[in-house]
Amino acid sequence: MTPPVVLTIAGSDSGGGAGIQADLKTFQAFGAFGTSAITAITAQNTLGVTAIHPVPIEIVRAQIRAVAEDLHPRAFKTGMLATAELVRAVAESIEDEELKQLVLDPVMVATSGDRLLAADAEQAIRKRLLPLATLVTPNLDEAAILAGFEISDVEGMRKAARLLVEMGAEAALMKGGHLPGHEIVDLLFDGTEMREWRRPKLDTTSTHGTGCTLSAAIAAGLAFGRGLHRSVEDGLSYLQAALRTAPGLGRGHGPLNHMAEASSTA
Repeated sequence: MTPPVVLTIAGSDSGGGAGIQADLKTFQAFGAFGTSAITAITAQNTLGVTAIHPVPIEIVRAQIRAVAEDLHPRAFKTGMLATAELVRAVAESIEDEELKQLVLDPVMVATSGDRLLAADAEQAIRKRLLPLATLVTPNLDEAAILAGFEISDVEGMRKAARLLVEMGAEAALMKGGHLPGHEIVDLLFDGTEMREWRRPKLDTTSTHGTGCTLSAAIAAGLAFGRGLHRSVEDGLSYLQAALRTAPGLGRGHGPLNHMAEASSTA
């Protein structure tokens, strides 16, 4: 069976736990063929980000074009888009190349607390990328930035999910890992149905790259032709396994185990 092609448009993580590196490992775990367009080069590890160097916009667009016109990805995701100009350029490339099934991971704040997106790019994501998204996957900090209000409970997550769909996304997955308490609540709104997944919160510091990994897993599921709800459920299950079996590397927020078992059959 020829594997489906999936594309990630994101930044490179020198520590290997997030960004392009996490995405490609996740695509592989699901049995999909991963391709990439690198938007920025970062110097980072489990302790934080020390430098960010955006890739020239014309090179980003050339990477997307090269993949799209030959390998024809069935689904794709975006991650770190460091500037407003880059956000707009990526949106234009998506439209020009007629790419379908976008999982938008609005990377704004790293697990370590480092800001990864320029402030003027936030509005560009709202206006240009949200309307192109099959699914947007913010954590609570990112959802608050996009929605314009603080989110501290499940009702706030529901309100924000509805708003993000009103703003143009086809569906919104609210990631509740930052909620207080001992339970994680993840909430999917597809424009009609509101669905929740609840599971115990793991006591671990190995949380670097969780958002990248989840969005990549969902994109892989969509590339296989699975429905949105199945793709999200498979992605959440894979993420839980990757967290539970994390290798314990580094002195800060460590990486996940991307060799965890994933659903790799259609």
